[in-house]
Amino acid sequence: MSDTRAAVAAARRLVVKVGSSALTTAGDGLDTTRLDALVDAIATRVGAGSQIVLVSSGAIGAGLAPLALGTRPRDLATQQAAASVGQLALAHAYAESFGRYRLTVGQVLLTSDDVVRRAHYRNAQNTFSRLLALGAVPVVNENDTVATEEIRFGDNDRLAALVAHLIGAEALVLLSDVDALYDGDPRSGATRRITDVDGPADIEGIAVGMSSSGLGTGGMVSKLAAARTAAAAGIPVLLAAAAQAGDALGATVGAGTGTAFRAAGSRLSARRFWLGYAAGARGRLHLDDGAVAAVVHRRRSLLAAGITGVDGDFQGGDVVDLVDPAQRVVARGVVAFDAGELPGLIGRSSHQLPEEQRREVVHADDLVPLS
Repeated sequence: MSDTRAAVAAARRLVVKVGSSALTTAGDGLDTTRLDALVDAIATRVGAGSQIVLVSSGAIGAGLAPLALGTRPRDLATQQAAASVGQLALAHAYAESFGRYRLTVGQVLLTSDDVVRRAHYRNAQNTFSRLLALGAVPVVNENDTVATEEIRFGDNDRLAALVAHLIGAEALVLLSDVDALYDGDPRSGATRRITDVDGPADIEGIAVGMSSSGLGTGGMVSKLAAARTAAAAGIPVLLAAAAQAGDALGATVGAGTGTAFRAAGSRLSARRFWLGYAAGARGRLHLDDGAVAAVVHRRRSLLAAGITGVDGDFQGGDVVDLVDPAQRVVARGVVAFDAGELPGLIGRSSHQLPEEQRREVVHADDLVPLS
């Protein structure tokens, strides 16, 4: 058993995320047999002393059959209508299933504001802490019924990674209808399962596909992004099939179960995680190669001389993405100037600027490299 798998097996507090395709079937809605099997695995782990937060998709899928909708709707209003019906069914099913083990569930519905806005972040953190202290199993979903396009997470994989850091989880387990990460489309038959990911180099250049069911929004691309986010924040991740939940949450996690992502270094502080992965970027600063090297490799502040372009309408104090000449986001940080001020400053050395503008555009203390 690898160190990463051992860490997942030993975690005392973890987040488990399950996708729509693992809980619902097209046309039939919620599959309680699958849901009960998932709960069996979680309850066994809780009984062994772990605290678990369950991030569960499936509300929209569970609402399709009651509303006589044959396929997942494309428009937001109908998705929200299905979610309002399906969320009730999903919560009831979890309460009934966990009740078999005398476990109480607490429903937590979040929008991105709840974990992206720092003032809301602390309140959500306190709610989770209290639920866990009371012995409940928090069941989390995006609040699809009220979330607008502007405040949606996009998929519950990202939500799970953010919640994992928020609650101080020691591991994140992502469960879906795919049993692992492959170096191509696993349906083609000519691919190799990737057992362990120790760093970004292990997965460079691989092609990943979507979930096979068409019921959810989070395909393998979003799972990979969530795994990278959590691992970069110091949280080990296991990606496995929901049908393997018992193995994924067992006392040992063998090499035959899923793909394990090694945590990269120490856990990020709440502020640095918020900067790098939770906060919404309001614009972009384009950097030359020298500035990229200074920011990413030497952990220096960003100066105006290294900026080649500015995108977006932001103000001083907003979070912005820093991109390299190849248009890759290499860092994020809090910008010290308004967007309208920067065009007159970029490319100029500090001694060429007025005294009141001789400061860092993004200070090193407010900057998080992402590569």
